[in-house]
Amino acid sequence: MDRRTFLQTSGVGLSLAALNPGLFAAAQSQPLRVALIGCGWYGKADLLRLIQVAPVEVVSLCDVDRNMLADAADLVSQRQKSRKKPRTFHDYRELLKETKPEVVLIATPDHWHALTAIAAIESGADLYLQKPISVDVLEGQAILGAARKHGRVVQVGTQRRSTPHLIEARDRILKEGKLGTIGLVDIYCYYHMRTRENPPDTMPPDYLDYDLWTGPAPLRPYNSLVHPRSWRAFMEYGNGIVGDMCIHMLDMVRWMLDLGWPDRVSSSGGILVDKHSKSNISDTQIATFDFGKLPVVWNHRTYGHAPDPQYPWGATFYGDKGTLKCSVNGYDFIPLGQGNPIHKDVVYELEEFPEDKTEKDLEKHVAPAIRGHMRNLLAARESRGKPVADIEQGHISTASCILANLAMDLGRTLAWDAANNKVLNDDAANKRLSRPYRTPWVHPGI
Repeated sequence: MDRRTFLQTSGVGLSLAALNPGLFAAAQSQPLRVALIGCGWYGKADLLRLIQVAPVEVVSLCDVDRNMLADAADLVSQRQKSRKKPRTFHDYRELLKETKPEVVLIATPDHWHALTAIAAIESGADLYLQKPISVDVLEGQAILGAARKHGRVVQVGTQRRSTPHLIEARDRILKEGKLGTIGLVDIYCYYHMRTRENPPDTMPPDYLDYDLWTGPAPLRPYNSLVHPRSWRAFMEYGNGIVGDMCIHMLDMVRWMLDLGWPDRVSSSGGILVDKHSKSNISDTQIATFDFGKLPVVWNHRTYGHAPDPQYPWGATFYGDKGTLKCSVNGYDFIPLGQGNPIHKDVVYELEEFPEDKTEKDLEKHVAPAIRGHMRNLLAARESRGKPVADIEQGHISTASCILANLAMDLGRTLAWDAANNKVLNDDAANKRLSRPYRTPWVHPGI
């Protein structure tokens, strides 16, 4: 908005306020109309944090699981101020058409992010889109393009950027130069999070529309590992542990050090230990994201011990003046030579937000970060500026992780041409920047 438009718009607002201050105040205080697409574990966690920090009215919910949808509607009616039960929908397209929300939260499985996000953007809504934003690179480009074309604000759920103690670590340690010259950053996850179960395929339950749940992804035989929550066991629906956990730490490092796209991405690993589970994601993987003078190296193992039990999932910054370890639970600065170590634990807000104490499955240590992320989204909506985890940043972090999986699969380093959105001199890799969609769904980036 230029100065003249701002003054003209401000003048209209002031005139309206002068003519009818009561009407003007009422218009400004109307709660935001909010919808949630994907009513599982993290969708509810995101939505309930938004309810805690803003005057919103949840007008609609969507899920292909009838039981999950009904439970979410009951929960929201208990938690939102109006005590109204939101309208429920089986199909996100009907939700967008009939309820016209101003803000849409998307927490579907990853393979549904692109189509739901673009439809919500085109309907005129601003978004809170869970990470990773896409399963292939061209999906991410399509979401970014739609957001810019329609002028929508999109906040990606990489909430490390809104985690209070990590903001402090960035400002107090990194920006003040306490590490000196940083030569390497390790990022890692050693959680035993890859399923080892091997249940038989069955018919889907009658309360789940499995065909619509599958959507554009390949139609696998139904298995109880798929729904709810454990769909990440299969590459058909996501990008494995790299797409789930690496993206958080890679995005955090990029934000803390103001990094853009990596120049080159390499990766190795696979299913090296657990060869019996139905899961087809890697149990072991190393990936190097080369940012020119700085390598950022990812490592995950779903077995064995973490090298540092206090940091099973996190990032370690190595500088010539010290080391910084960061995780969702706190940070530690260890100076090299003289100087005082600095330790900070995650800040809980249980007294201010007592609902956190009893909410089922809530990651209590992450709740303050989600609230901060939601406040940042709302501020960006008011200014029509970019939120801290803008869709472009989410695309860079997501696509970088997708490239890591592709590099591992192809067995070679990929050089990324960010200006032209392609891998340099590698036709085979470029053909795999998009995945086939199952009929009748149409890939938005092709």
